[in-house]
Amino acid sequence: MRTKSIKKNRINVVTLGCSKNVYDSEVLMGQLKANNKDVVHEEEGNIVVINTCGFIDNAKEESVNTILEYVEKKQKGEVDKVFVTGCLSERYKPDLQKEIPDVDQYFGTTELPGLLKALEADYKHELLGERLLTTPQNYAYLKIAEGCDRPCSFCAIPLMRGKHKSTPIENLVKEAKNLAASGVKELILIAQDLTYYGLDIYKKRNLAELLENLVKVEGIEWIRLHYAFPTGFPMDVLEVMKREPKVCNYIDIPLQHISDDLLKSMRRGTTHEKTTKLLQDFRKRVPEMTIRTTLIVGYPGETEEYFQELKEWVREMRFERLGCFTYSHEENTHAYNLEDNVAQEVKQDRANQIMELQSQISWELNQQKIGKTFKVIIDRIEGNYFIGRTEFDSPDVDNEVLIDATKTYLKTGEFYDVKITEAEDFDLYGEALNVETLKPTRKEIKVRTE
Repeated sequence: MRTKSIKKNRINVVTLGCSKNVYDSEVLMGQLKANNKDVVHEEEGNIVVINTCGFIDNAKEESVNTILEYVEKKQKGEVDKVFVTGCLSERYKPDLQKEIPDVDQYFGTTELPGLLKALEADYKHELLGERLLTTPQNYAYLKIAEGCDRPCSFCAIPLMRGKHKSTPIENLVKEAKNLAASGVKELILIAQDLTYYGLDIYKKRNLAELLENLVKVEGIEWIRLHYAFPTGFPMDVLEVMKREPKVCNYIDIPLQHISDDLLKSMRRGTTHEKTTKLLQDFRKRVPEMTIRTTLIVGYPGETEEYFQELKEWVREMRFERLGCFTYSHEENTHAYNLEDNVAQEVKQDRANQIMELQSQISWELNQQKIGKTFKVIIDRIEGNYFIGRTEFDSPDVDNEVLIDATKTYLKTGEFYDVKITEAEDFDLYGEALNVETLKPTRKEIKVRTE
């Protein structure tokens, strides 16, 4: 017997995967809201839109399991309709339609107008850059380009996102102004490849000029760079970073490996020597810079010798932030023609070794921060702590600063000077300085005590 649907005509958008998907979901929700639709993010609703990830095996598995979960709810009558969009749907639509036919409709990454039509909404071109934010109000992702022209052997993103397409500077400035007007203070610039920005429309790498325009937006205090590519990095970006206080001394630059043979097979267009020199140039030009990178272990042909070279290089470079993934053998990529010849348990062991090494490096670097004072933005309150970040930390992936909420009252979304009193490998503890005694509202007291 069919149960009664909940939250009639409410659209629940479920987001999986990376920050690019977060951005896309926010654009979708903004369009729906402009059509006077009742839309929520990962709450109850009788119509469900799942924005999927199809990047690597674990992400694909999570996406498929989420689709199956909501299809089961549909079969039970707990939801009325299920729509699927995003990278998994773009890449595997025919297979998904065959294997999970109870989904009402599948849409690719470029089919927003069609998805809106299925949701009985019109695509409004005039909503340039307008979104319904799902992040804390103080920060937002700003996607400056879509797609990727890089030929990396292991990566399926071009299959799902298409060729690189930059968004014009004037459009991004307008979007930044809209975000600032809504209370956003930190912009996190994202793309598959930030360093390629502008080549298609301005015929030159134009990230530096974009930054120079964004720093003029009133209300924006931090601008953070994510997902730069090492080959062809525009060094004028570092001059802007050094000169403009709004541009955080922070860069996320996935390097993947350091062995020359593997870098060549990965089609990264660089070498051990060139990569090391680039990082040395970063630190020479902007000594205060925090460098975040990601690495892949277990790529086809990664011998123990190649892995030890990578491990020694990580020890030598002492990255402030580092993440490590095990290689995922992806169909229709160049590396899929290679034999996936590193056992999964070996891949995982190597990833664990890298992260154990990084944990020690991070702990040592964090100890140097004890007694120092940093500008910190408060993202949220959790239990008895206000949770904040310095300019050297990005949300969700980096260090957090914890401040005792039983001793000090702070406002989320505000900046404070915080003196670091203790440090662990990935967490800092501190005391806010020169904080006036603030009288919290009833609503804020309720939040704090829940």
